[in-house]
Amino acid sequence: MSDLRKVVIDGNEIEVPGAMTLIQACEEAGIEIPRFCYHERLSIAGNCRMCLVEVVGGPPKPAASCAMQVRDLRPGKDGAAPQVRTNSPMVKKAREGVMEFLLINHPLDCPICDQGGECDLQDQAMAYGVDFSRYREPKRATEDLNLGPLVETHMTRCISCTRCVRFTTEVAGIHQMGQTGRGEDAEITSYLNQTLHSNLQGNIIDLCPVGALVSKPYAFTARPWELSKTETVDVMDALGSNIRVDTKGREVMRILPRNHDGVNEEWISDKTRFVWDGLRRQRLDKPYIRENGKLRPATWPEALAAAAARLKGAGRVAGLVGDLAPVEAAFALKQLVTGLGGQVECRTDGAMVGTDSRFGYIGNAAIEDIESADDIVLIGTNPADEAPVLHARIRKAWLRGAEIALIGPERDLGYDVTHLGNGRKALTKFANIEHDGENTSNSLIIVGMGALSGDDAADVWAHVVKAAAATDARILVLHTAAGRVGALDVGAFTEGGMNAALEGADVVYNLGADEIDLAPGPFVIYQGSHGDRGAHRADIILPGAAYTEEPGLFVNLEGRPQLALRAGFAPGEAKENWAILRALSGEIGAALPFDSIAQLRQKLVAEVPHLARIDELDTPERTDVAVGNDLGDGDFAYAIRDHYLTNPIARASALMAELSANAKARGQAALAAE
Repeated sequence: MSDLRKVVIDGNEIEVPGAMTLIQACEEAGIEIPRFCYHERLSIAGNCRMCLVEVVGGPPKPAASCAMQVRDLRPGKDGAAPQVRTNSPMVKKAREGVMEFLLINHPLDCPICDQGGECDLQDQAMAYGVDFSRYREPKRATEDLNLGPLVETHMTRCISCTRCVRFTTEVAGIHQMGQTGRGEDAEITSYLNQTLHSNLQGNIIDLCPVGALVSKPYAFTARPWELSKTETVDVMDALGSNIRVDTKGREVMRILPRNHDGVNEEWISDKTRFVWDGLRRQRLDKPYIRENGKLRPATWPEALAAAAARLKGAGRVAGLVGDLAPVEAAFALKQLVTGLGGQVECRTDGAMVGTDSRFGYIGNAAIEDIESADDIVLIGTNPADEAPVLHARIRKAWLRGAEIALIGPERDLGYDVTHLGNGRKALTKFANIEHDGENTSNSLIIVGMGALSGDDAADVWAHVVKAAAATDARILVLHTAAGRVGALDVGAFTEGGMNAALEGADVVYNLGADEIDLAPGPFVIYQGSHGDRGAHRADIILPGAAYTEEPGLFVNLEGRPQLALRAGFAPGEAKENWAILRALSGEIGAALPFDSIAQLRQKLVAEVPHLARIDELDTPERTDVAVGNDLGDGDFAYAIRDHYLTNPIARASALMAELSANAKARGQAALAAE
């Protein structure tokens, strides 16, 4: 980088880009600077003054290190590098003064505050504050806000860092929070007492450095030091957000984001964060067998023997892989069903993505490419519902100046969008535009399941690839199911899709596919975690583990394999999904060639080598496809109707049901009297 500047921080000389702020330069030098309002992913406010440092030779007062760039520093005598001190008496006194001011009106809530034990104000008061207060006047009090069912507020604790305001405005794209008043009367509030309408609002809980914004469902249920913390990945959408699951005993108490710059940065959607109550309800905790039209509880040997007898006597077996199944379970089911001469299908929503090559179902772009794109075209996808965190990245690109276009029914996405049309006619026109030597190397096409779910999906894909070739654009396929790419990687699909797989089947083995209605006729063995649609149709139920209760591989929509770890154990007699399939294969007399998940993964990696490269991208080259049939003029329909109720865990969650009802109520037109 050409604009490198030398700066001396606490006696150590380092060289950093001139555009860096002093707080970032100090971090490069390994020095921690306290802060409340500064956050790497938000705009700079410079209003808490906790990050003060001394600039030698500058004004005789401390400087806010978050708001001053290295290039703004004056050189010393004879052109020497400028000096910054972070531990001088001036800095120490300034920090103590700032902390004393912050604590003037802060209530003594620590013993009953939900933030206790992981509160920035607590930590920094201990590290940088003083052990007394000179303030004897009554403390200021403010009214708490009603922000909805997710975020609980205690606004008397607020220190006006404005992180929540900046996040909701800049990242989430809503404008319902702000600061009113001046001086002692300044307070963070919501305009006209509105609740927050965003799928990302829960992130302000993590951003708040004090206990002013806390999780309403989690409040007063556990202290942080009581919790076991497990790093894993999310399955509520296909993005593969990195999360941390906190458990107390057998129960999941909360879900928090982990930082991963290539996937979810440090944000997660509200569905990911708050779906944990669905892990406790409607659980299948013992096997069942249907007799005389009614399900009765059974033992594992009894249920496995009944399932094995049916599979051995079947003329034709079909296997269905659900949206939340890890790669190991999909691989084991494929081995079991194809060993019986049957066929397996994972595209249970009718999405006919290409299976000739990996490019056909993941494209050739990375999630990170969104940020550098100058032009983004959305085809048959509504990212606000299908992947809210990816949607925030698109908004970030728009704020930087990217042009966004949409082919599909019009939607308010929270940023300016050029609407090119509702469906196939618009896509045909877009694919046939002549691009005469335009510099379009930073173009990105994001194609969703709304465009790739019809019988003409292959022709739609051919037109998308033609458009990408003409503009040298990269393609990102926005899946809606977390387990889909991994299942396609291991070959859990049938030419012709689900109808071809189910045709003539006597027995259907349903591995957690709850979004479909199976026609009467075939005998159904259902393996899953919740009493949802699949279990209602089942003749035999084998209870499996949910995503937090077994280790497993998940491949996200860009083709990145990630490892989910077990945070707790499945309830009752429920078992890990791969283990059920292994036990059943032994009962049939055709035992699968593994006895542990380690052996299973060895077989898996031998067959699909790229699954061994955890957290690495293996982006395929673009494969051009000849455009065959004309697309006609049908409209695309978006893949998700209700963002909050897309899988059995979410449908078991009382909180998701409330959020869904609230969203529907907001969508209804208000009467004139309202």
